[in-house]
Amino acid sequence: MGFPIQRPRRLRSSDTIRRLVRETRLHADDLIYPLFVMPGHGVQSPIEAMPGNYHWSPDSVLFEIEAALKDGVSAFLFFGLPESKDAVGSGAYAGDGIVQQALRAVKSRFPEAYTITDVCLCEYTDHGHCGIIRDGYVDNDASRGLIARTALSHAEAGADMVAPSDMMDGRVGAIREALDAHGFQQTPIMAYSAKYASAYYGPFREAAHSAPQFGDRRTYQMDPANGREALHEVALDLSEGADIVMVKPALAYLDILWRVRQAVNVPVACYNVSGEFSMIKAAAARGWINERQTVLETLTGMRRAGADLILTYFARDVARWLREESGSAAALYPVPGD
Repeated sequence: MGFPIQRPRRLRSSDTIRRLVRETRLHADDLIYPLFVMPGHGVQSPIEAMPGNYHWSPDSVLFEIEAALKDGVSAFLFFGLPESKDAVGSGAYAGDGIVQQALRAVKSRFPEAYTITDVCLCEYTDHGHCGIIRDGYVDNDASRGLIARTALSHAEAGADMVAPSDMMDGRVGAIREALDAHGFQQTPIMAYSAKYASAYYGPFREAAHSAPQFGDRRTYQMDPANGREALHEVALDLSEGADIVMVKPALAYLDILWRVRQAVNVPVACYNVSGEFSMIKAAAARGWINERQTVLETLTGMRRAGADLILTYFARDVARWLREESGSAAALYPVPGD
């Protein structure tokens, strides 16, 4: 024949056919919205490096939770900024810690909100590392016990799920043991399993006041050059009782996300981290890109690579966009003029 029989453009000829054959869909139920809570009353303090994000006091965060629920976002991840810090991060596992206060307030007002807590010590230690320092090095096993204690305190305060982000070896097993021993067998663990030592965390460290006071986190977070190691970390966390595994960051690690998705049969999450968020915000503010189109394309790429869940600071925006457009192919994925 003079022309190929196959014409892929036949299935791109209208909005309707494009919707019918779409392989990957983004939904508000895929999204988890990170929030930063701090002591005080009536606090809504802007985070300069992350436009549109705030530090919230436990009373103020209720307004953001209510608005997000109305937008269609139902899952929230909480980070805490304590009133004071010490060498052992005691604010992380204190019964009246800031995350614990926020959990009680949220669950009392909005029991339908699904609450997840970041379990780590870095926001609570005066040295900014994710564990206990011994002779200038993070002591894995001493830190692991305090990480488990933190997770238990979150569950006792009402957390629906705990998410350890410290990358200490064996911490998932320690958390599972502590939760089960205290009657929280039904509390799931979402493990930051493949968490890389990434430059994309810069804005977050301003938001969480968690920059290390010396050195860096390369002795416990993963080398960005390694891929096979991520699969090993995921396998270890699953063997210790993780219910969901996570890849963090997302955008520069879509290959890792894909490999993890192919290797496991549990839900896989990815974190659309602060640097990814702030780069889009900065470029959009200068008119270099269309924020809405870029965000939707980026998050759809994460879903296509294998993410079942996406932690993103764009959660409210995306939920609104998806609802407004009701899944219209033309409206959600318009093509720029080039």
